[in-house]
Amino acid sequence: MSDLDLLTQSLARNVKHWRSVRGYTLDVLAGRSGVSRGMLIQIEQARTNPSLGTVVKIGDALGISITTLLDYEQGPKVRIVPAEQAVRLWHTDAGSYNLLLAGTEAPGPLEMWQWLLMPGESSPSDPHPTGTVELLHVTEGELTLTVDGVDYRVPAGSSASFEANTPHVYGNTGNAPMRMVMAVSVPPVH
Repeated sequence: MSDLDLLTQSLARNVKHWRSVRGYTLDVLAGRSGVSRGMLIQIEQARTNPSLGTVVKIGDALGISITTLLDYEQGPKVRIVPAEQAVRLWHTDAGSYNLLLAGTEAPGPLEMWQWLLMPGESSPSDPHPTGTVELLHVTEGELTLTVDGVDYRVPAGSSASFEANTPHVYGNTGNAPMRMVMAVSVPPVH
């Protein structure tokens, strides 16, 4: 199956899933998104490859990210996104571009952090409230991310996301400094 076929199938499955989760009929989603009912049917049946603008409208109407709509790896607690799997959504002939590194739903507070860990150092973290999610992108060196006792290697250029309601440790077991950017999404207090 080609990457395009995989994304089309994932989009079909995920639009259906999130429309069901939200309790929306096709007509309700069409009204909220501005995407025709006919186009939504084609998308849910994986019979069309919609424009990025259409995918954004559907994601906004469902209250979820493009990453979630296009995600074909369902359910892992820790998800590593290798550098070569970052999605380029826009580019120009002059060389400008954007890369969707990693994404997740963020219903509550969202924090952005910059980290530097020198060789041999680590920083443990107690479990955060249930529903807390962390996204990180390593820009230099290699991170050893330990979640619930399991080590994950995240090299420079790669990204990871994980549920942070278990003990976790950010470590640098290499010989060079490790730099990363991290976002933390905490669920809202009810």
